[in-house]
Amino acid sequence: MKGLLKEIRACSLCEPFLSLGANPILSASAKSKILLISQAPGRIAHEKTHAWDDPSGKRLKEWLGVDDETFYNPDNFAILPLGFCFPGKAKTGDLPPRPECAPLWQNKVLNKIKGDPLKILIGNYSQNYYLNDGLKLTQRVKNFTEYLPDYAVIPHPSPVNRFWTIKNPWFVEEILPILKEVIQDRLNGSK
Repeated sequence: MKGLLKEIRACSLCEPFLSLGANPILSASAKSKILLISQAPGRIAHEKTHAWDDPSGKRLKEWLGVDDETFYNPDNFAILPLGFCFPGKAKTGDLPPRPECAPLWQNKVLNKIKGDPLKILIGNYSQNYYLNDGLKLTQRVKNFTEYLPDYAVIPHPSPVNRFWTIKNPWFVEEILPILKEVIQDRLNGSK
């Protein structure tokens, strides 16, 4: 795994398309119990070379019910976005992840992880990539338990999406308690 991560962090395939240049950000170990599969690092992550160290990350950790030490231990959580580099800004939010990255690297990393880790699909991009079921995010999240034990589907925790959680209070009331229980079971070695 170490050699593969080193190879990925040196990747510059998308460099010509990236406004801030290539800076692949990911974390994983062969023992990762949970995979966090999201869109791509944001600008703050790019600048710090540290994923989820921003308001979205704070909210994600609250949703998962874990502290920083647990979250950043790669034996617990692999950070495996579809695009490993910040894709740039769009009119609202960030651009989509570069299309070259996931097909090139996702399976190579997944094949190095032992066992059957839970894949938390964060937001539409990762859900569309992995599930390809034609559903919209809200439909998927409402049917959260149907994707277990392989996947957990959640919206992106970005502050931009706060209106989604306000409009869908059932997510906080019904889904997050299940998610936290699933996370604790995985971290404790049971499914």
